[in-house]
Amino acid sequence: MMRKFVADKARSVLRCSLLDRHCRSLSSATISAPDFRSSSMDSSPSKSSFPVTLENISQKVLKCEYAVRGEIVSLAQKLQEELKAKPGTHAFDEIIYCNIGNPQSLGQQPITFFREVLALCDHPVILDKSETQGLFSTDSIQRAWEILDQIPGRATGAYSHSQGIKGLRDTIAAGIEARDGFPADPNDIFLTDGASPAVHMMMQLLIRSENDGIFCPIPQYPLYSASIALHGGTLVPYYLDEATGWGLEISELKKQLEAAKSKGISVRALVVINPGNPTGQVLSEENQQRIVEFCKEEGLVLLADEVYQENVYVPEKEFHSFKKVARSMGYGEKDISLVSFQSVSKGYYGECGKRGGYMEVTGFAADVREQIYKVSSVNLCSNISGQILASLVMSPPKVGDESYESYCAEKEGILSSLSRRAKTLEEAFNKLEGVTCNKAEGAMYLFPRIRLPEKAIKAAEAANRAPDAFYCQRLLNATGIVFVPGSGFRQVPGTWHFRCTILPQEDKIPAIVNRLTEFHQKFMDEFRD
Repeated sequence: MMRKFVADKARSVLRCSLLDRHCRSLSSATISAPDFRSSSMDSSPSKSSFPVTLENISQKVLKCEYAVRGEIVSLAQKLQEELKAKPGTHAFDEIIYCNIGNPQSLGQQPITFFREVLALCDHPVILDKSETQGLFSTDSIQRAWEILDQIPGRATGAYSHSQGIKGLRDTIAAGIEARDGFPADPNDIFLTDGASPAVHMMMQLLIRSENDGIFCPIPQYPLYSASIALHGGTLVPYYLDEATGWGLEISELKKQLEAAKSKGISVRALVVINPGNPTGQVLSEENQQRIVEFCKEEGLVLLADEVYQENVYVPEKEFHSFKKVARSMGYGEKDISLVSFQSVSKGYYGECGKRGGYMEVTGFAADVREQIYKVSSVNLCSNISGQILASLVMSPPKVGDESYESYCAEKEGILSSLSRRAKTLEEAFNKLEGVTCNKAEGAMYLFPRIRLPEKAIKAAEAANRAPDAFYCQRLLNATGIVFVPGSGFRQVPGTWHFRCTILPQEDKIPAIVNRLTEFHQKFMDEFRD
């Protein structure tokens, strides 16, 4: 009872201490934070009520946007609370979150071997118990012993080296080498709490002022626009070509680079997301070679977001890391600066809440590497469970291990199901009036384009909404389905999209398609010109 009282009291204090109104962005489609106003607070407090106001907080925070958890999601959470409090109050009985790549929240089961090793590492006292042999596989027990021997004090609750536990970095480096066919150095590995902190770390390193620019694909994952804004830089867009399956053209990069230079912006790095988020394309090796050549010629750091490397669904495409491509071209450490990001949150593992990931940093001078290490040290270290998972992802069970067959069955079951879900949703979108959707080659999302009637666009303007946000809000209110408006990812001006994950469980996909189809027809009829 005391614990519940303290928790309730803390929540009450938190509600009363946070900002009393939304942080609005220039785009009406996204929002920086949900409304945290307590019902007991005056809706319009005087400026002297709090020492911190929107007028005196950092402008960098105000500029920051993150649509994936923006206004539409806040409304969905409110509807979910209403359904829980008063079932039957809406035309649907559940909220289906198709807004974020969070597999296990939608029913995906974790990989058994990974969780067995984690459990044994977190509670090593059971390793010496006879019952453990019957409850856990022999290879998970063996792996747990190996990992514990590498952890100071054999305690997952202890701090580690700021780059991560050396033995786990050795394992990850060996996994990278096995994947690419080229050497990997454990000293190049920085273990982080998911890929996001690694991205922030590199933005912090590269951005000196708003005169420093970072090339980002449009549409882009909002992490990049948000981190660039928070660190005071300038996003330099390059547009992916929807007509060619979200292709990345070097001519577009050159054009945007010249445009940035003409404005006095020094472009420092190029972000490439492969497989793509939110667009789901997989780059060809030839395209990657041209990108590497471009970065080398222009002296740009290549920031390779490769967190979806396991998520490729078409037989004609294959994932190639940018490091492998660069080394295959004969380029070494002194030729190109390359940072690769990986995460345990995606792939077939989907361990988002465990917050594990790493960046591999190559092609930087020793004195700059020392600065990266210094910034990493400020955070002490990433969490140990995430570090362990990152090592397991890069070194799963092998042929001959007791868990190998069950591991392969679980992995294949998840990936093949994701492939089927992607195809079903892609076909469904392409059957909707005014909607076109490119083939889902990889990642966890589809990004259909929607051509809205002029009456719908005007209705959106009257409601102070971007047209695709207007559509997504109407969809949510009618069906309980949560999509993210394309305007939250940026897009070619005058076009409208939405992002949908392929993560709801396979048996729920037909219901999603039926609800969406029925809603869309009614929407188009209502606003037909």
